[in-house]
Amino acid sequence: MTSQAELRALLLDCLTVWGVPGKVTAGDEDLTVTANAAACVVRAGPAPTRWIVTVGGRSRPVPSVVALLSAVRRGLGVAPGVRARVGAGAAVQ
Repeated sequence: MTSQAELRALLLDCLTVWGVPGKVTAGDEDLTVTANAAACVVRAGPAPTRWIVTVGGRSRPVPSVVALLSAVRRGLGVAPGVRARVGAGAAVQ
């Protein structure tokens, strides 16, 4: 189980990696992520859903950390990043 403090730290780190100035505010039972004049509210969901993400009054269940981060990224309007290519044809740096 991911604690609220761990999830808050992960979301703050993601804002940094995404290059988006923003903040994550902890409420009693939720986290509010604000950036780009948008806000996402993340709260624990009932099993088997891990979290519920609310953006613009619309809520969506998410089953994993990956789905959570994707939903928050889309909700904040952050452009997708460059996808890593591994194996034949991958650029060597």
